[in-house]
Amino acid sequence: MSGGAARTVRAGRHTVEVHRPDKVLFHEGAGGAQEYTKGDLVDYHRAVAPFMLPHLRGRPLMLERHPDGVDGPRFMQKNTPEHYPDWISRVEVGKEGGTVCHTVCDDSATLLYLADQAALTLHRWLSRAGQVDRPDRMVFDLDPAGDDFEAVREAARLLGGLLDELKLPSALMTTGSRGLHIVVPLNGRQGFDDVREFARDVAEALAAAHPDRLTTAARKKDRGDRLYLDIQRNAYAQTAVAPFTVRALPGAPVATPISWDQLDDPALHARRWTIADAVDQARTQPWAGVMSRARALGPARRRLNALRG
Repeated sequence: MSGGAARTVRAGRHTVEVHRPDKVLFHEGAGGAQEYTKGDLVDYHRAVAPFMLPHLRGRPLMLERHPDGVDGPRFMQKNTPEHYPDWISRVEVGKEGGTVCHTVCDDSATLLYLADQAALTLHRWLSRAGQVDRPDRMVFDLDPAGDDFEAVREAARLLGGLLDELKLPSALMTTGSRGLHIVVPLNGRQGFDDVREFARDVAEALAAAHPDRLTTAARKKDRGDRLYLDIQRNAYAQTAVAPFTVRALPGAPVATPISWDQLDDPALHARRWTIADAVDQARTQPWAGVMSRARALGPARRRLNALRG
């Protein structure tokens, strides 16, 4: 399939050329998975941009690109190619033995340009440019052993309850794959090592209270059928899927913020929303007010230590 003639899209002060908009990126599949084209991906990003950009601005990105669609090769792109337009923001960050020049998505035009590049999934840093060593987000990934979403739902309730005891605000997001992320806004005053140590202690305390259902074992062979409380994203240069990003899976599921009330919805599962309806969910503003309640971890650390005795 040729993918059709190029299409021009205006976004703010910039014009983005969408090449081969009719190229199929998501083929029809089992279970009624819909077919979606690059043009559909661009249209989704245009609609979701007002809700998605606040979670992307200023953050280094790792781009998961599928130029031939989800059934073709996958490229994980960290460095920004030289041919990217100069109006796209970049940030150079240190790595062992050198630096990486990451793409930063600060506006709608960049979001559409990345869609044209078949960057299906945007993986964001938990810190921002200018303070890359101090995260302002902490993420817990609830990763089930299989496709048992009831185990995910139960783990979310338990972890949410513990975070409430620690007086930490938290927000829920479907991953678009199998589980849920629980995101905690931080004030950005502590480094990654401290944040990851705190997240690990929270996860270990919860797993110790429910050893038959939860685990912090990094190796799959040690988990059995227990849900894995994964805190590994809370480290320098690690990433987590961005809110409202599309996953490279049949049907184009979307990592979608939800309210805590929606956890009780029997229809909820990790791939509940796709590019066909995630914007409707975005308009409900399920995280309203949560991300502005950033906290320091000092008081929460003292509460956790008291709970652990």
